[in-house]
Amino acid sequence: MALLYFDQLEFLINPMTNKIRLAKYLAHAGLCSRKQASRLIDQGVVTVNNHAANHIDHVDDNDVILVNDCRVQGKAKLVYYAYHKPVGIDCKLKLNDPSSLIHHLPSSIRVYPIGRLDKDSRGLLILTNDGEFCNYLIHPDFHQPKRYIVTVDKPLADDFCHKMAKGVPVDNQITLPCAVEKLSEQQFSIILKQGLNRQIRKMSHYFGYTVVDLYRVQICKLDLSNLPLAENSYLEVKKSDIIKN
Repeated sequence: MALLYFDQLEFLINPMTNKIRLAKYLAHAGLCSRKQASRLIDQGVVTVNNHAANHIDHVDDNDVILVNDCRVQGKAKLVYYAYHKPVGIDCKLKLNDPSSLIHHLPSSIRVYPIGRLDKDSRGLLILTNDGEFCNYLIHPDFHQPKRYIVTVDKPLADDFCHKMAKGVPVDNQITLPCAVEKLSEQQFSIILKQGLNRQIRKMSHYFGYTVVDLYRVQICKLDLSNLPLAENSYLEVKKSDIIKN
């Protein structure tokens, strides 16, 4: 897989700036995404200077910040990997689950997946410790596209792609318009800019189809290229090489 170069300037903490919000600090420290950091604060496992943390806390490297009694300090080296996830790997990071993705992550530094693929799906994941970048790729406000190749259990109706593209009732809302293209009698390509739980499977089910293979081949501008199944590849990339403007 070709190596790319990443412009991290937009995601770095400037040491000359004032204190930043606690969740943002934890994300910059490479602990987790900003959203996950907020959950940790809610769970009461974060302290700042020996006091229970709260969401309005602003901190810097001079503060003593503990998460589950372990100190978090300073900005981590930001790293990025592409991973070709097989069917059967669960993206939940649970040490006691032999099928968990945690057993397939690079061992040299803590990373986590951007977005998720369900256990029965396969394809591209981005692994990183860059919480700000993670937030940019998954937050619905930014509408970053992901492309999937989907195989269903029976031939597609002539108007299937048109109807899917317009939007489908899923979880009490209508999905955003998307790009859908028929590839073969039982296979189509779909590009989504949102990430509802099991969205493609639910959209297909609405029209009477069962998904038998769900394969993510692209996130923004980054695709799987020739990355072998179950392997990861270190990325050195420019933001413009991944992000869709």
